[in-house]
Amino acid sequence: MASGDELKRRLTILGSTGSIGTSTLDVIERLGGRDRFEVAALTGNGNIPLLAAQARRMGAELAVTADGDRYGELKDALSGSGIEVAAGRTGLSEAAERDAGWVMAAIVGNAGLGPTLAAARRGADIALANKECLVSAGSLFIDAVAEGGGRLLPVDSEHNAIFQVLENDQRHAVERIVLTASGGPFRTKSLDEMQHVTAEAARAHPNWSMGLKISIDSASMFNKALEMIEARHLFNLRPDQIEVIVHPQSVVHSMVGYADGSVLAQLGCPDMRTAIGYALSYPRRCDLPVERLDFARLARLDFEAPDEVRFPALRLARRAMEEGGLQGAVLNGAKETALGAFIEGRVDFLDMAEIVEEVMNDLAGLPAATSMDDVFAADEQARQAAAGMIP
Repeated sequence: MASGDELKRRLTILGSTGSIGTSTLDVIERLGGRDRFEVAALTGNGNIPLLAAQARRMGAELAVTADGDRYGELKDALSGSGIEVAAGRTGLSEAAERDAGWVMAAIVGNAGLGPTLAAARRGADIALANKECLVSAGSLFIDAVAEGGGRLLPVDSEHNAIFQVLENDQRHAVERIVLTASGGPFRTKSLDEMQHVTAEAARAHPNWSMGLKISIDSASMFNKALEMIEARHLFNLRPDQIEVIVHPQSVVHSMVGYADGSVLAQLGCPDMRTAIGYALSYPRRCDLPVERLDFARLARLDFEAPDEVRFPALRLARRAMEEGGLQGAVLNGAKETALGAFIEGRVDFLDMAEIVEEVMNDLAGLPAATSMDDVFAADEQARQAAAGMIP
């Protein structure tokens, strides 16, 4: 971290107006803000007032809205500031290519693939909060990071936890990783009770404050399914080395089991700023104003095996890893379409996994991607196939 007469650290936030982006800016400001960091670019989508306010506050060089139709609105909001403005895919590419040594990749969905890949290829350190980069384009993205020479710093709390306790000089001794899952709001509900739950009920996560889609993904455990696939690529593991355990308190964020029987775990209160701060300051740790664990008050930690009958997403993730090819992209594309239909009330909660499995059956055997075009094509095929199954 820069201090004294050291150079300020230049960074870009792709997706600054979402929950991860706003938390990243909070961490940056608590660590010295503009005195210690230069913001090369900030990107957002439709929340133009927030994006403009962030850009002014941080003195960003460039502000980008992904919505090409909102260029004029952003331009007006930043009039007189001297901040450059861009929009659409071209603008996102410009933000990713701008000289910044650290890039937070927090654009949700496939829209984040192109910009994040571009930043990786030019050698930036990537703080990764976009799931599609690894779920849909795993080996392509890992290869791009290797070619660029930058570091891949996971930001998801579970992957960040593993990153913190995975000893680089002991990789040969890693037997397994254990991803923890809260179990979500339906952890104790029966299949009959889950069949007709509403999107609002699925949104009520017991431990984390998240957006609608990711909260529903957590309730169905599709979020954990995607994390399993991510972990395989992040840590170069076999599918059988990746386990999931339900841990309702969300205090143990994940664990690594070694050949000598040791299990190392990272613990902390549920707060994404811990993972963000670690990715920002790595390999050092920074002082963050997050709640400290009070073990006496906590009193107990509970663990239980996940029920793959009630939460089949975990089984589907394992299948996608074992089959390889583009099955990750197929699973994700189908899931996104089914999720949208659930939010709109067109399918029931349990229908989502059934739709994803049918699409995976129909599109089994797609070969590994050789380009991003292959990834986008598989995603589109999966979305169309899923749409055809929805009333």
